[in-house]
Amino acid sequence: MTLGENIKSWRNSKNMKQEDLALVLNTTLQTISHWETNYSEPSIEYLIKLADYFDTTIDELVGRTM
Repeated sequence: MTLGENIKSWRNSKNMKQEDLALVLNTTLQTISHWETNYSEPSIEYLIKLADYFDTTIDELVGRTM
């Protein structure tokens, strides 16, 4: 899965709308949409926030498995 697909999957697992996640991360709906469609990628700052919020690792969030 791509990073965008993973973000969407984690968001859906919490029954959240894109707007909800945008509020939690203090960003915009458009930014979340861009991440989920792989139009852009979150900065390391936002990757950390996403991993913390979803109680996972950055490796898992970006699809890196060992």
